[in-house]
Amino acid sequence: MYVLEIEDDFAAAHQLRGYHGKCENLHGHNWRVRVGVRGEKLLDSGMLMDFGDLKKIVNEVLMALDHRFLNEIEPFVAANPTTERIARHIYEEVAKRLPNNVRMDGVTAWESEKSRSTYREY
Repeated sequence: MYVLEIEDDFAAAHQLRGYHGKCENLHGHNWRVRVGVRGEKLLDSGMLMDFGDLKKIVNEVLMALDHRFLNEIEPFVAANPTTERIARHIYEEVAKRLPNNVRMDGVTAWESEKSRSTYREY
């Protein structure tokens, strides 16, 4: 199994409804994101997929979040935009755009240097 990973980042604001702590207040993060994809079959070029193509897909997904108030973006209008849910949202959006020979491996989102969440489907 081959695994490719890239990292990117975005900045956005959110607030956690019903949290009963300081994160219930409007605040922002500079999120760092690692996206991993996997596959068994390489292309004739010897690559699972071009890193540039993966970066383009991830950038497209992150630009929809960048410098936005996440509570106003689906699926976070009804569900708190926690780091866990942000990682899953990125996972699902990237998965929709991948070529047929490539599957998602996981997404890790850091809300700070010391706090992160990973979403994977097994």
